[in-house]
Amino acid sequence: MANFVLIHGSFQGSWVWQPTIKLLRDAGHTAHAPTMDGCAERRHGLHGGITATTMAREIAYLLFYEDLDEVILTATSSGGIVMSKVAEMAPDKIKRLVYIDALAPQPGETVKDIVIVAPNQPPNDETEFAAGPNRQGMADRLFADLEPALKEWALDRATLHPKAGNAADLDKFWAQPWPATVVYCTGSVNPSKAHQHRTADKLNADWIELDAGHYPMLSHPDEMTRLLLAEVAK
Repeated sequence: MANFVLIHGSFQGSWVWQPTIKLLRDAGHTAHAPTMDGCAERRHGLHGGITATTMAREIAYLLFYEDLDEVILTATSSGGIVMSKVAEMAPDKIKRLVYIDALAPQPGETVKDIVIVAPNQPPNDETEFAAGPNRQGMADRLFADLEPALKEWALDRATLHPKAGNAADLDKFWAQPWPATVVYCTGSVNPSKAHQHRTADKLNADWIELDAGHYPMLSHPDEMTRLLLAEVAK
């Protein structure tokens, strides 16, 4: 039995892992997919001061209080930033890191340096503590490749993301080696293949290409689960 902890990205919550986590549990493994502070069902508690570092601290506490060791820590999208910080905080708890179409900024780099923005892309909606595309923007960009019914299901659950939710200093993370796998989704624009190749090169990670959009845990849960189960033997 393996221990999986699955980390969501911006505008998401634990719901994004729902099909995949069921398959992992059905296969006999322990799987957790926590929703981060200020996101999804926790959006009503949104407040200032939420960063990728505070989110990572939540995951590190989860690993401790649930007595999770040899964890296959997995992240999608901007959750890659959170995951990298978790590894830095709790290195003795980690077996492998799995980046699924995920961001991993280098020292001095920000998400704005990585994400490709279309020339005429509308500005994000903003509240005091959160920001992100409106429903139409999410439909046209974030969830564009999903089947209509699945897209509507995801749109009903998507929420704005804490404004500093992608901010973390990863200098210490990049200063040490980590066993890792990078899964690049060929149908996704962001993060780019070049960015993800750089992550794989820096970590000397296994490289996998998946014929899917940015959310394979929703659109291709069987394939996603098979990839994750293959990590158990590494």
